[in-house]
Amino acid sequence: MKKAIHPNYHEVTVVCACGSTIKTRSTYKSDILHLEICSKCHPFFTGKQKLIDAGGRVERFQRKYASFKKTEAAPAGTKATSSS
Repeated sequence: MKKAIHPNYHEVTVVCACGSTIKTRSTYKSDILHLEICSKCHPFFTGKQKLIDAGGRVERFQRKYASFKKTEAAPAGTKATSSS
């Protein structure tokens, strides 16, 4: 390795809001890294995942475009006549 071009790689303690601590090595400038969520408390990894507002986007879209009416096509077999 070339001297003085690489960041300082040292041991860091990662502390989650749930209280979990992990020792790892990093180029993070401090000796302690605080996280809000980790793999021990994240819902995806714990199996307690909830779907929040599952249908909200579709309902919001339908409400937004409810005033636009779909133009009805002419029934099959009939021709639209134009008056000229």
